[in-house]
Amino acid sequence: MDKIATGYHREAILVNPKNVGIKSDEVDLSMENRRLDRFLYLNEKTDPLTWSNAIMDRMIRELNTFQPAVLEANPSYLARLCRYITATGQTVFQPGAIVFTYEYPTNFHYRQILQVFKKVPLVSSYGTTETGYVFMQCEAGKLHQNSEFCRVDFQPFKPEHGGPLLGRILVTPLNNPWSYLVRFDTGDIVRLEDSGECSCGRNSGLILSSIAGRKVNLTLTCSGRLVTLLELDSVMSRLAGIEMYKLIQTSPGSYELHLVSHRPDTERLSTEAVFLLKKLYGSEAEISVIQDTDIAPEISGKYLASQTISPIDLDRYLDKGNISGNN
Repeated sequence: MDKIATGYHREAILVNPKNVGIKSDEVDLSMENRRLDRFLYLNEKTDPLTWSNAIMDRMIRELNTFQPAVLEANPSYLARLCRYITATGQTVFQPGAIVFTYEYPTNFHYRQILQVFKKVPLVSSYGTTETGYVFMQCEAGKLHQNSEFCRVDFQPFKPEHGGPLLGRILVTPLNNPWSYLVRFDTGDIVRLEDSGECSCGRNSGLILSSIAGRKVNLTLTCSGRLVTLLELDSVMSRLAGIEMYKLIQTSPGSYELHLVSHRPDTERLSTEAVFLLKKLYGSEAEISVIQDTDIAPEISGKYLASQTISPIDLDRYLDKGNISGNN
């Protein structure tokens, strides 16, 4: 990655302009009006459901022309474009690396993107507006703390909820004069690397085996156990022919699963989904499956793959006798 991201490299960005970039929902902007020095913003629309075939053809054409060293993308947005590329049989320029940002990349995102960018390294970055970059994924697949610029405190969950390796993080920026005394609860759930080491040789700070989603993604089984998006996504990935999904826990023991799929056997798909989710949430779980044509992002511009209607008080699930920090 260091050889690709030189600081002078060309970078194309496919995200919601609510997060970064240039917004224009009424008028399609020219490539020149979406270009800023070495950066090219491929999307100016706040709702990707409004992307026309012409807009996606333009994105493909601009990638082929601009030939970025790095493509930074919301995984759901890039997956949407990749589904179109696959369906239309087009080819697109292969950058040196793709960096995921702003959203949790599901297994379906990975599958759809790898159908198009078959040999391009896919890298996840994690950060927030308040704290900057906190973790970056290495070539071995682990996520490493940006320990020179932030302190991360890890608070494990109780063993029955995945602890001591699973828990939430609190982040304190070190080089921001306005907030270096502020510890942010970023709402992110992570899993520590059990060995505390990584084969890449970078062993300073916390090392994560995975980001497990956010607090807002947590759901509960019928017995009251926490379920992270990472765990849910592992179960959902067993379904074939899925483009998108969203699970909403509407009440204790009740769940609403929204599916977008190209499969014609919708009844069988619903049966398979209910079977898998009952194994995860409990045999007494009430699960309704809704077949959708698309799923819109949240008002923030980001997709939520899972959520619960009733807020979860995370402090109840922390193992407060086993909380430690890391610089």
